[in-house]
Amino acid sequence: MAYADRVPIIKRGRASGKRGRKSEPKRGPSSLTSIDLEVFRHALLSVADEMGTVLRKTSLSSNIKERRDYSCAVYDAHGQTIAMGDHMPVHLGAMPMAVSSVLRTLPLRKGDVVIVNDPFCGGTHLPDITAVRGVFFDTNTRPEFYVANRAHHADVGGMTPGSMGLAREIYQEGLRIPPVRVVAEGKLDAQLLDLILLNVRTPEERRGDILAQLMSLDRAAERLQKVCTSWGIGKTKTLCASLLNYSERRLRAVIAEIPDGSYSFEDWIDNDGTTNVPLRIYVTILIRGTGATIDFTGSAPQSSGPVNANLAVATAAVAYVFRCLFTEDVPFTEGLFRPLKVIAPEGTIVNAKSPAAMAAGNVETSQRITDALLGALSRAVPDRIAAASAGTMTNFSFGGWDPFRKTPFTYYETIAGGQGGSLRFPGTSATHSHMTNSWNTPIEAFERLYPVQIERYQIRRNSAGSGSQRGGNGIIRAFKFLREADATLLADRHLRGPYGLAGGGPGKSGKATLLRRGISSQLPGKTSIQLQANDVISLETPGGGGFGKGWTGTPLIENI
Repeated sequence: MAYADRVPIIKRGRASGKRGRKSEPKRGPSSLTSIDLEVFRHALLSVADEMGTVLRKTSLSSNIKERRDYSCAVYDAHGQTIAMGDHMPVHLGAMPMAVSSVLRTLPLRKGDVVIVNDPFCGGTHLPDITAVRGVFFDTNTRPEFYVANRAHHADVGGMTPGSMGLAREIYQEGLRIPPVRVVAEGKLDAQLLDLILLNVRTPEERRGDILAQLMSLDRAAERLQKVCTSWGIGKTKTLCASLLNYSERRLRAVIAEIPDGSYSFEDWIDNDGTTNVPLRIYVTILIRGTGATIDFTGSAPQSSGPVNANLAVATAAVAYVFRCLFTEDVPFTEGLFRPLKVIAPEGTIVNAKSPAAMAAGNVETSQRITDALLGALSRAVPDRIAAASAGTMTNFSFGGWDPFRKTPFTYYETIAGGQGGSLRFPGTSATHSHMTNSWNTPIEAFERLYPVQIERYQIRRNSAGSGSQRGGNGIIRAFKFLREADATLLADRHLRGPYGLAGGGPGKSGKATLLRRGISSQLPGKTSIQLQANDVISLETPGGGGFGKGWTGTPLIENI
């Protein structure tokens, strides 16, 4: 077992003279085994996973129920991550800063739940609302653990339906929530909830999703209390510390395998949606022994458009990329952050200051940060890094009034693309990659809920980059609007395709087309538009970059 070098192995006690029972020596924290640690680790993971299941099954919106745009995690008494669900990397890597912000701002009492979405308090962008609850034991007045979830709400107000418009400042993007108690000592603050719902376009859906987040935390607290009762609070804390140390040690071992040196790479965001100026993401990774410094000095200044990211998003991308270097399953805990030092100059596109607009920083800039990080590491360990994947989440949101249902509607979706090829494998087609881990909404569910039809949904053939291992293909998804609507597209890689590596070709860039009364016109990658009945918007996502050239071997797996 990989844990054996951390936790001493002991022999089990022999059977006693009592029938049907075996006696074992009483085990203190120092006698815990590697098996104990593995069992405990999965017990914590089950808490995070069940938290997510409850959230998904009790939510109202298709964005949470169908697309699974949410994340859940468990934290110790200091706000350190000790377990994460298999959810969204951009959420999970950024959530610790939101939890820390809550702990600095408000002491959590028994029965309290605090929510926050402010990107300048550890949030990512305004549609992502984080809920945090303390977990108490016995008569303790301070939490021993915290549980938290983050869910993307299909609308939180602002200038456009879906709250993902081409804003120039955060005030235009929707309702901004600092850390505030939505539940105080077990009692829901109905007035606060009413205030939130009064500022969104689909209040009943928002109410249902917020209540689903609260129910999810209730279940997580209940399950975590059972885990701690089973193990005992003392052993539980010892095991948590061991998990943190193990994650740190494993990442340090991986970093030690990378040759010492300085590795730099640059990549570009097409534009910010308000100007046509490309925006540079520049990173230098300095490897020294078992630690790494990741320096974003040289990246573009923060933008007037909504592509700005905060430090939480940049840190999440760093943690994700270094976690990708593992060849085995390693707990994603706070320990993974210990060997990493992130330098992100304030006032740049990777660490913007208020009141910068932030909607696309979480979804588009996070992807380009990831591409730049992987590009830098490809110069250190070229055999372990794949070519660039689609590099965009192709965010599409819209809303309006449905006269048939006599209700307003809002919708948000990210659309899959192609993965990059690597030394051993071609890229996978039609998949969400890197900082997103969501699903596409099934056509049957989509058309039942919205006055829109999916006219076309297929793999975008010949969009992959060439190479000895080709990239994956993107997809084509076309929406026919049966009613008027306001829509926003936030996408990237429309001007330059995802890069190839080792001589591989770039993936085909993305494309957006409007068909109105039989006339087709191309749309920019970032745009807001008023749609008429029978308009069709077709979105073609980028293919992944190719890897290598001139190789004559047989791929180990087949591309789609």
